[in-house]
Amino acid sequence: MVRAIEVPTGYLDRGRMDARIYLPPCYDPQATPGYPLLVLIHGQGFTPQQWLDLGLPRRADALIRRGEAPPFIVLMPYDPPPAMRPPHSGFDEALLNDLLPWVTAHYAVRPERAYWAIGGISRGAAWAIHLGLRHWERFGAIGGHSPPVFWSDGLQIPAWLDAIPAGQWPRIYLDIGDADRGEILRSAQEFETLLTEKGVPHQWHLNVGRHEQAYWNAHLEAYLRWYTAPWAAAEPSPAEEAP
Repeated sequence: MVRAIEVPTGYLDRGRMDARIYLPPCYDPQATPGYPLLVLIHGQGFTPQQWLDLGLPRRADALIRRGEAPPFIVLMPYDPPPAMRPPHSGFDEALLNDLLPWVTAHYAVRPERAYWAIGGISRGAAWAIHLGLRHWERFGAIGGHSPPVFWSDGLQIPAWLDAIPAGQWPRIYLDIGDADRGEILRSAQEFETLLTEKGVPHQWHLNVGRHEQAYWNAHLEAYLRWYTAPWAAAEPSPAEEAP
């Protein structure tokens, strides 16, 4: 099930933040302790419809029904044009201060950091890296799919990494096609090199492909499996749930 939502915000000129939200087939608004939350941000020139066109609801439903992923919620916020970088966009403030509090107040979301993940495609991946590192205490996992890094973040990322306490690293997954645009591929490789030099655990996947829907379509299921794997491992067995 996918719903369209609209939340008032003073951080965007349009005065609102639009988003889509995916709910698992068995969604129960009274569920305790709630469902893991995955925030996925679309690429530049797209809208949250990008994720729907890639078949995210169908693929998530299938993983959940087969027992290969636990039920989870996906929030897909809209990053409207013009495509400004932080700190001038307002998108990050609107997401953190307005949209996420609204979602957690209206849906059964688990509050623990371990059950929150953020990821994105292209510009959305840049946002995921920006938000996931700056606000590491909120997100337990960061996914960058064909990721550039905002040039305005470049000099700040080493300090953000240094500020994360030992043992509190978010899980990080980076992937990109080997025929991606030169400047994006270089940016992703430089970021991966920095993580390696600083000893930050992460996954790095240099795949065959380009900066296009066909590439992300081919890898979407792998993304969903990676995000949800630790949530599945943490799910209690029926025996553990029994009184």
